[in-house]
Amino acid sequence: MKTFSIGLMAAATLSVTAALPIRAQTDADVKEVIKQFEKGDPGMQAWFREAYGYAVFPSVGKGAVVVGGAHGKGLVYEKAVLIGKTSLTAVTVGLQLGGQAFREVIFFKDKTALDDFTKGNFEIEAGASAVALKTGASKDLGYNKGVAVMTATKGGLMYEVSVGGQKFTFEKITN
Repeated sequence: MKTFSIGLMAAATLSVTAALPIRAQTDADVKEVIKQFEKGDPGMQAWFREAYGYAVFPSVGKGAVVVGGAHGKGLVYEKAVLIGKTSLTAVTVGLQLGGQAFREVIFFKDKTALDDFTKGNFEIEAGASAVALKTGASKDLGYNKGVAVMTATKGGLMYEVSVGGQKFTFEKITN
C-alpha cells in the first residue's frame, strides 16, 4: 500500500509539472536572462564572456509533493553563438512540497564539456550543486567536471530536502 501511495503521488506530481506552460524560448528571452543575471551580480559578465559555451533556461517550472518534477526549455550557445535547443527534465524524491519557477544557466568550461552536453542525454547528478544568483554569487561558482550551474528563482514557494538529478536533451539548429 505504501508503494502504491508513493507511486500515486509521483504520478500526480509529474502530471502537474508536465502541465506547466513551458513555451519555446527565443534568443531575446535568453538575452533578457543574461542581462538579469549580470545585473544581479556584475561578476556574471566574466562567466558569460569566458565560458566556452552555455545553456540558458529562461523558465523552468517545478512542482512537488514528496516526489517532484521540473521541466524547461532553453537554448545552447558556443562562444556566444546560438547552436541548438535544449530541454531539462528533473525528478526529485524527499521531503518537499510546493511549486516554483526559476531560471537556470549551465556554463561549459571547454569544448569537451560542451560536446558531452550536445551529444544528448546529458545528466547532472544529485552530487552537483547549483549556486543561487545574488550579489557576489559568481565568486562561489566553480566548475565541477567542466560544468557550472547558476539559478535564479522567478517565483513560487518550495519546501525541499530532496535528492534527484537533471537530464537534458539537445537538438542542433541548422541554418
